[in-house]
Amino acid sequence: QVQLVESGGGLVQAGGSLRLSCAASGRTVSMNDMRWYRQAPGKEREFVAGIRWIVVSTNFADPVKGRFTISRDNAKNTVYLQMSSLEPEDTAMYYCSVAGGTWGQGTKVTVCS
Repeated sequence: QVQLVESGGGLVQAGGSLRLSCAASGRTVSMNDMRWYRQAPGKEREFVAGIRWIVVSTNFADPVKGRFTISRDNAKNTVYLQMSSLEPEDTAMYYCSVAGGTWGQGTKVTVCS
């Protein structure tokens, strides 16, 4: 079992940047497929970005392409989501996940205009 703890959320003005972190512990060998999701108030949870590293690849949801990047530090068992050019529409709880299964508790991002 993997435990995930997200951090790095906060309040930022539109156009600003934040870096979210997802620290994993436990059975981290299962972390080949790591994803970030978000859920805005009153909306369903949606995929944001994913990274795989046995065969390294990344993918992003259309609304964040070109603005967000995802990376990982294997030595620290941590996955990052670098968010730039933030928009009010990016306001949401952001969750880290192992392949859409195991979830963290989330970290809140608020973007004000």
